[in-house]
Amino acid sequence: MSSTSLPLKRRAPIRPARVLLHVFLAGTALAWLAPLLWAVFSALRPYSETSARGYVSWPHTLNFDNFKNAFQQSDMLHYFGNTLIIAVPAVLLTLFLSSCVAFYVARFDFRLNLALLLVFTAGNLLPQQVIITPLYRLYLLTDLPGITASGKLYDSALGLVLIHVAFQSGFCAFVLSNYMRSLPHELTEAALVDGASVWRLYWQITLPLCKPAMAALATLLSIWIYNDFFWALVLISTGENMPITSALNNLSGQYFTDPNLVAAGALLTAIPTLVVYFVLQRQFVSGLTLGSNKG
Repeated sequence: MSSTSLPLKRRAPIRPARVLLHVFLAGTALAWLAPLLWAVFSALRPYSETSARGYVSWPHTLNFDNFKNAFQQSDMLHYFGNTLIIAVPAVLLTLFLSSCVAFYVARFDFRLNLALLLVFTAGNLLPQQVIITPLYRLYLLTDLPGITASGKLYDSALGLVLIHVAFQSGFCAFVLSNYMRSLPHELTEAALVDGASVWRLYWQITLPLCKPAMAALATLLSIWIYNDFFWALVLISTGENMPITSALNNLSGQYFTDPNLVAAGALLTAIPTLVVYFVLQRQFVSGLTLGSNKG
């Protein structure tokens, strides 16, 4: 019997360009992770050790005392509740209003179709700092008796909810309108023939098909609104009404600040955003890759 030998596969030569690419990607990943790792390293060390030995030194004591103290001293549970009161209604209201605008722009043909979408999108091009003074005066003069404790939009959770909805609706309407245009028009046309109303077309036919895009936007909105520091600092004056990002100031004293304690508090405030991302990770990734396989 004759034996046949299979040809051996030669390994592809290692290209210098590919090695440089991997080195660059690894370096970029480390550069992004370095601040987070340094914050974790600092939060686990007591301030007495870092003040004596310096931050660039081998640790002798690692514990979770800074996390415990940061949670208790800043009354973090109370401010987490304040943030939920602001973030949850803002995200839901933004998605609802922007989806209504996107449905109207994507499914109905009229002369000002594109102009209406540009008006909503143009709001994202306006720097938020430009309207601080007029918005501050507007919030001070607006009377809403029975809706807010002070009767004013200023220093209230409702004021923050409205400003987040106003600034985030344009981006969401733009994304959802582009996605709704990719849906087959035969679905809505068949529903119209069967006598479905416009509300039913939106609520029962179009909106369920937009779940991936809505989940991706919900994840982004939750992170953006949760991490907001600017508007909370401008529109909230009472410490008890502050969201969690602004409440970190409670860990800073007038004459002394423990950086390790502040690092522990910052890491604790980041936990909810990580939870939201991991819970909606599959929908978020699918929403970002929508249309990538369409030719």
